[in-house]
Amino acid sequence: MKLIALIVLVLAVIAVGGLWLWRQSDRRADAAEMERLRALQPAAPQRFDPAMVNGLPDPARRFFLFAIAPGTPLHTVAEIEMTGRFSLVTKAAPNYMPMRARQLLASPHGFVWAMDAGAGLTSVSGSDSGAWTRFWLAGLAPVVRVEADADTRRSAFGRHVAESAFWTPAALLPGPNVRWEPVSDTTARAIVTFANLEQAIEITVADDGSATQVLFPRWSNANAEKRFQVQPFGGTLSGYRTFGGFRLPTHVEAGNFFGTNAYFPFYIADVQAVAFPGQAAP
Repeated sequence: MKLIALIVLVLAVIAVGGLWLWRQSDRRADAAEMERLRALQPAAPQRFDPAMVNGLPDPARRFFLFAIAPGTPLHTVAEIEMTGRFSLVTKAAPNYMPMRARQLLASPHGFVWAMDAGAGLTSVSGSDSGAWTRFWLAGLAPVVRVEADADTRRSAFGRHVAESAFWTPAALLPGPNVRWEPVSDTTARAIVTFANLEQAIEITVADDGSATQVLFPRWSNANAEKRFQVQPFGGTLSGYRTFGGFRLPTHVEAGNFFGTNAYFPFYIADVQAVAFPGQAAP
């Protein structure tokens, strides 16, 4: 019996060790993808000239004039540190967990969002990106592992294009892959194309030009049928602060079915810092 118990113990240690190594492999993949995206930052970007947004729909023009100070280097890659709350359940019982996350945002090329939420045996950690979604329970039990396919790439593209309106507005300046359309006196639509993907996002701005909400049709299976379909996603933005010449929101609440009765913000983030790789210190 002692021998059997010893064998069971050894096998358990090996299993736990294997899962720990697997988790570390995921962390290394996060770091490698972040480094790849970080390298996409322009080495000597143009500087913002308000004339760049002449002719845009008025809400879009006001959005850029608020978000980017004249002369700011047009960095399109950002590193964001955030805390907040995150829910994996329902509107009726959201059971929010405290959340800490680090994000590398390089739209339209991609993103990595590495998150830790909760504590102890019910904690959840892992990452979301354009190439995978991988989450672990208590750091040792893989509970979600989705590798990229056409559906997940399309869904991820929608996310990081929308988030560029939050934290990398220079990525939405008009150009070969970005065009703008008017929607109303307070809202404009940006349409981004990249690598056979296209995503429209609608940005609503206040009188001062600050974006108050972002709404977009997202390709998602976050629905009762667990079937990929186009459905509304979006959220609200507030708490603006200046980072490296950009005025950016530091409080974001977002979720599926934004603008409908089914909406609840499963993602509530408070930004602690935003940095632009390669930007010279002030």
